[in-house]
Order: sequence, then C-alpha cells, then structure tokens
Amino acid sequence: MSRFRTAGHLASWAGVCPGHHESAGKQKSGRRRHGNRWLGAALGTAAMAASRTRDHTYLGARYMRLMPRLGKKKALVAVEHSILTAVWHMLTQDTGFRDLGGDYYTKHDPERALRRITRQANALGLTVRFEPIEAA
Repeated sequence: MSRFRTAGHLASWAGVCPGHHESAGKQKSGRRRHGNRWLGAALGTAAMAASRTRDHTYLGARYMRLMPRLGKKKALVAVEHSILTAVWHMLTQDTGFRDLGGDYYTKHDPERALRRITRQANALGLTVRFEPIEAA
C-alpha cells in the first residue's frame, strides 16, 4: 500500500471515485473512471452483498441512506468507495475490520433521526410527541 499515499489515491486508481464535472455552475455528467476492472468487479460484488444487509451493518445502512437521493447505481459506487477506503486503512495500519453497526447514523446524530421520523409521520397525516423514557 506504500504506492498509494492516501485512500483517495487508491480509490482513484481503482476507479471508484465519485465523478464530478461542473462548468459555469451547471452539473455535467459525473461518470466514474475506468480503473482496474478485476478490482472493480470484486468491489461491485462486495458492495451488492453489503447493500442487501440493510440495517444490520454500516455499509448496508450507508446504502439505504444514499439510495433515495443518489439512485441505486451511484449509491453502490459510494459503498464500493467506502469498502476500498476501509481496506486501505486496514492494510496501512495493520488493524482488523470493525463494523460501526447499522445504527451508526442514528447514534451519531439522534436529532436528525427524530426530524426524519417526525417528517414521515406528518406525511401520513399524524402528529408526533416525543417524551423521554424514565430510567427504572
């Protein structure tokens, strides 16, 4: 991994960087790079499997969070990028994989989760009131 200074360099070589092309304030096609096709195929398979874990793993939760906004294919590329970044960190720091869990985003920003639940209930025509649970 000494050939790649950062995880971003590895992601760029593998072709899983998010594409970005803007001109005169307009978003143009942001296609991903071609990269290494064997690594891309393996990452694609791993990302597809991770996306089907839904809320049990961090990668499944990341896919479910990004999919409505980006679409299925771009969300898969984002998960591929996350997998490759994790691999780079594991190999450079000689550590094992530690999954953050499917509820990482809820624990990280609980107010956002409350706003989301409230918005969904309001869309159904319901009102919501949150009260903290008293410790036993």
